[in-house]
Amino acid sequence: MDGKGRWVDNVFIERLWRSVKYEEVYPKAYGSISEARRELTAYFERYNLRRRHQGIGRRTPDSVYWATLLGLVAV
Repeated sequence: MDGKGRWVDNVFIERLWRSVKYEEVYPKAYGSISEARRELTAYFERYNLRRRHQGIGRRTPDSVYWATLLGLVAV
């Protein structure tokens, strides 16, 4: 199968949600929706801005995104 709807398309988002669940959601018992929203916002900021990822050469997702975007603008 190739093109839209391949199983590979979903692998990245499934890995992200697995990390969110096991590192943030399951270990904590949020007292309210607003607390959960605040804690998840902080988690995603850490995940994207400060946490280095092995799959992208020990860089942060934010740095890879902006480098790619700037590369597209320069062309």
